[in-house]
Amino acid sequence: MSENKSSTITIDAPSPSQVKPKRENKPRRQPPYNVILLDDDDHSYEYVILMLNRLFGHKLEDAFRMACEVDQSGRVIVDTTTMERAELKRDQIHSFGRDARIARCKGCMSAEIEPCPSS
Repeated sequence: MSENKSSTITIDAPSPSQVKPKRENKPRRQPPYNVILLDDDDHSYEYVILMLNRLFGHKLEDAFRMACEVDQSGRVIVDTTTMERAELKRDQIHSFGRDARIARCKGCMSAEIEPCPSS
């Protein structure tokens, strides 16, 4: 015959002062930035539409509307995104190349980024 011994394990619960409050791990959103295309007289509508379509994937109708707006107001928001992507897109505009349709064109269009105004 074997003797059955039972053993008890005691676990002390932490005191309230030892318990850390749970923090919710909500991801913080990055603030949005606008990519602004600036007007000049050395690029055609065709160039602007093609560039906006290729770099941003804008539909031709939307790109045409933006080309009209930049021509009339001197600037147009072409994208709202994170700062890193906005910098990339601005740099892509700056390196898109010259407009071969206009002889006096020496290079790319200009763009800038700015923080999106808070709503």
